[in-house]
Amino acid sequence: MVMKDYLSLAETSDLIGKSKETLRRWDREGIFEAVREPVSNYRVYRRGDVESFLGLIEEEDDTNLNFVKADNQYNVLELFAGAGGLALGLEKAGLSCVALNEIDKWACETLRNNRPKWNVLEGDIKDYKFDKYKGKVDIVTGGFPCQAFSYAGKKLGLEDARGTLFYEFARVIDEVKPPICIGENVRGLLSHDKGKTLQGMISILDEIGYKVMPIQVLKAINYNVPQKRERLILVGVRKDIDINFDYPKAFRKIYTLEDALKKGELFDSDVPESKGTQYPESKKRILDLIPPKGYWRDLPLDLQKEYMGGSFYLGGGKTGMARRIGWDEPCLTLTCSPAQKQTERCHPDETRPFTVREYARIQTFPDGWEFAGSVSQQYKQIGNAVPVNLAKEIGYSIVKFLNEVYAKSNKSEDFISSANAV
Repeated sequence: MVMKDYLSLAETSDLIGKSKETLRRWDREGIFEAVREPVSNYRVYRRGDVESFLGLIEEEDDTNLNFVKADNQYNVLELFAGAGGLALGLEKAGLSCVALNEIDKWACETLRNNRPKWNVLEGDIKDYKFDKYKGKVDIVTGGFPCQAFSYAGKKLGLEDARGTLFYEFARVIDEVKPPICIGENVRGLLSHDKGKTLQGMISILDEIGYKVMPIQVLKAINYNVPQKRERLILVGVRKDIDINFDYPKAFRKIYTLEDALKKGELFDSDVPESKGTQYPESKKRILDLIPPKGYWRDLPLDLQKEYMGGSFYLGGGKTGMARRIGWDEPCLTLTCSPAQKQTERCHPDETRPFTVREYARIQTFPDGWEFAGSVSQQYKQIGNAVPVNLAKEIGYSIVKFLNEVYAKSNKSEDFISSANAV
């Protein structure tokens, strides 16, 4: 037997994304059969069989990998809601937003225009009390800013975080006592203040009665988003609940900029025309020389030095500068301003930033989701958003968790009211 033509049980498990026990069961049931290595009698798989099977489950998984139907109506209270990327994704997963708090007036107008029935609480979160939602909300979510704490002792408590927006996030959770809370942030939170900020957040949630699941950074490209964006997800489960939260499984298919802007699997039409900003002539002159998937190092040496200035002599690749995206790759992470020097995201064919609707497509907003305010305000709202498709897959994980919670408790009404005793 030539082993390069065969894969071990462990190798096949890793490739297919199924446990070894599942593969053993599939073998017994004739769903996906292994063969026996003649000397050791170990269970192995023909490489060709695995590749064929991968093609079948890839098609299936890319359609409905994480889908779970809600057994009850599950209500969301969202904080720091922005333009609604997270809320819309959770809605697509079958969750119901009962209230959303946001301080930015243009983002609030966006929310109201697109979802007139949503209860949008405009203004500073500090000015609102949320205890009326106790026993009526299953999930509190929020994309709180990353702010350092002043430590009063070895273990950080809720009061030690006063003056920060995470304090407000935790305060609302403490008032509402939902079964689960979900916070999202940038990957940089992992290393912020040498990790102390994140540990402080975990300590605070522990103090108010929540155990934090293992932290994960989810890559948007793994969740039907044509963009290399990463979001840190912080999940707290109320301590009286002995059920773990499972993060959404990653899709195998990676979508590209072409998938975002042209008719295909992600969208059923080409991206509609819309307003957008333009580069100044000095920048356009430089970017005209950059090929698709290229950046400042594709310029002649004299122009590299001219464009980069002092940064030319510093370390690091700075690959986001003077960057033109290619059709056949996912877009780099969008920012709040499409033309700023450190993070150019130039269109593949035309020397211009992406338009508002192109920006929205890359974040997987539907074309019907309209953004309020000036063009710069619209870019800001989109750039700050959680990609809708990523939020949807997180939503399915929440639904799965709550289905298990309420199935275990038998009656969802009795269970959610038990929050009053926590």
